Amino acid sequence: MLKTILRTVFVISVAAACSKAPVTPYPTDTGLHAGVNQSPQQDDWSAILKLEDQAKAIAKVTGCTSGECRAAAVGSRACGGPRYYLAYCAKTTDSVALYRKLDEVAKAEQAYNRKYQIVSTCEFRMPPTVEAIGGSCVAK
Repeated sequence: MLKTILRTVFVISVAAACSKAPVTPYPTDTGLHAGVNQSPQQDDWSAILKLEDQAKAIAKVTGCTSGECRAAAVGSRACGGPRYYLAYCAKTTDSVALYRKLDEVAKAEQAYNRKYQIVSTCEFRMPPTVEAIGGSCVAK
């Protein structure tokens, strides 16, 4: 009887824990604009997204064959590693400028993670395979 009660309490506890809304470490509302009813955390995340957009503008995907396509790490998750990878064409992209900007993104995100005590999952994210399709680099 005690076993049944303990099992029931355990199942209820697990169900209650799983029913809580997930915590999103990063603000996800991309419709927000800096300074318009935003928290300082949202303003800081908007600044990171602005740097990321600048990096994306540097990365060119056209004018390549598959052998010239690359994947660059973007961001810095709290547990380490990038948030995702950006496909680009090494032949038509200023790779030095791209990696400088991506370094700014990673450093800003590391500071953000420390400041707001962000946590993330710790799985290892491998770079995707990239190839040229119709002269444009894409991640598989």
